[in-house]
Amino acid sequence: MRTIRPVWLAVIALVSGAAGWVATVLANRASLPTPVLPLSSLLTMGIIVAMTVVLGLRVRSWRNGKRDRVLNPILAARTWVLAQACAYAGALLFGWHVGILLDQLPTIALRSNLTVIWLALAMVGGSVVMVAVGFIVERFCRLPPDDDVPPAERKKRDSAGEEEYA
Repeated sequence: MRTIRPVWLAVIALVSGAAGWVATVLANRASLPTPVLPLSSLLTMGIIVAMTVVLGLRVRSWRNGKRDRVLNPILAARTWVLAQACAYAGALLFGWHVGILLDQLPTIALRSNLTVIWLALAMVGGSVVMVAVGFIVERFCRLPPDDDVPPAERKKRDSAGEEEYA
């Protein structure tokens, strides 16, 4: 299985940033509200992050030797996928709200209500946390290298970008 690709996260953030900027420009021209997520979505992001961390800690404790119970391999795989989804969703939300900020910041002196800017900044912060948790929990799911795998095979696997996960 492949790890999270930082290049793909950057591409997703750039594309969604451009989309967020264009959506904000078009919404403002049509006198529509700025397309920023509400503050309640931070609660949803927090729940997703908390679930990812809790599941990741269970996998990490099993990996580090606390094996009083058998770890369900499906749970470990789902935790790994959840960590990746968390990182990619965070990159998407980061780009979208940075695009909104890029459109709104030049008009900050003309605004009497800065709610949209504060909401976008809060969402950027939450999305950075999502990406960080995705990377960390993905590392929790990584298995240590096997002692019986020859070094040449391990080096070949590492150069291909494939790693073993719990």
